[in-house]
Amino acid sequence: MSNTEPTENTVQLGGRRAWIIWSLAALAFGYAFFHRVAPSVMVSDLMREFAISGAMLGTLSALYFYPYVLLQIPLGAILDVVGARVLLTVALSIAALGSLLFGSATSIEVAYIGRVLIGVGSSVGFLGALMLASKWFPVRQFALLSGLTMFVGMMSGMLAQAPLAIFISQFGWRSSMGGLGFFGGFLAVLIYAFVRNRPENHTIKKKQKGVWKNMWRGLARAASKREVWKIALVAATMSGPMLTMGGLWGTPYLMSAYGLARPEAAFYMSLMLFGWAFGAPFTGWLSDYIGQRKALLIGGSGILSLTLGIIVFLPNAPLWLTVSLFVLAGASGSAMVTTFALVREVAPADISGSVVGIVNSMTVASGALLQPLVGVILDRRWDGTFVDGARTYAESDYRWSFVIVLAAALVGFITCLNLKGDAR
Repeated sequence: MSNTEPTENTVQLGGRRAWIIWSLAALAFGYAFFHRVAPSVMVSDLMREFAISGAMLGTLSALYFYPYVLLQIPLGAILDVVGARVLLTVALSIAALGSLLFGSATSIEVAYIGRVLIGVGSSVGFLGALMLASKWFPVRQFALLSGLTMFVGMMSGMLAQAPLAIFISQFGWRSSMGGLGFFGGFLAVLIYAFVRNRPENHTIKKKQKGVWKNMWRGLARAASKREVWKIALVAATMSGPMLTMGGLWGTPYLMSAYGLARPEAAFYMSLMLFGWAFGAPFTGWLSDYIGQRKALLIGGSGILSLTLGIIVFLPNAPLWLTVSLFVLAGASGSAMVTTFALVREVAPADISGSVVGIVNSMTVASGALLQPLVGVILDRRWDGTFVDGARTYAESDYRWSFVIVLAAALVGFITCLNLKGDAR
């Protein structure tokens, strides 16, 4: 064979190597999502270990989201400059270090730093997996790979519920964080060894001059568009219940309301992520098939608001009904994945990366805002009861604290009704 550089026509897209590369990147997102929801099965342990209130616990958990949110908007341009391979490797290493620091923390301040590092290191996984999918697979498979990436994340979130709760009951939360640290380091090594940014055997030279200036200019244009922020608000309010309940407060709520052991409550709560895991790829496929985004967002947001309303205002509901409502909330909330397609359709193509970054950052910001707010409301309703050194809240305290989540969902539903029609 000649030494001619391969062209797009000579590269086999979607082959075995492509699946290995994408799978490693998807695992990085799964690792990030595992960390995102893991505190939900450590609530009593962390409150007892650091002698903190519900508001402080909500802040500790939400510190994952703050750097994640700030990094999402410029991350697309950074990936273009640095490449997914190096950025994923560095990010996973930072997350692994944060996990080890969190697991060995002897003060809440050190735990805060560890959680922030985990958030920084987790910020690359989703967009990194999508970028590699766009380089290693045909265009017609991109929507499928996007849905599968979300599926991997949600399945990892399920592992961070009942299985993690069982592990913690046997070995403690510190051992679990240490194990996550070593796994993250191992995954970073695998990604550096096997992942390549693109199929070509040579490096594609790009004009780097003005990259950062153009990035900020594109972000400014994207941020000036009102419709982008409306879509981002819808995405945030639809993902907020999953991040707030599935990610932190749902498991202790089920323990308090139904007297369940932590592993059992975590299993039931993980079914909310199960509903999201299967709803996201299906809704994405359906929106492409019928050519509609807005209608699916209205339907999903409406059902989500209804299910949250029943959870909040129906006391003493049977367990099967509550669990079913959480599953339905996860499935209906997953319709927010269509916001990524909708925002690209209402914005100019040359700033598509910037508008997607805004939507993704707002999606994660909902968890950063709602998790501490629920904790604040719980603290205000707390009757002073401690169990094994940790604050405990009544079933009614949780339901009333969830009013703030319901209010956010209703704002999202109203905003859906005022979105522009599909651009098709």
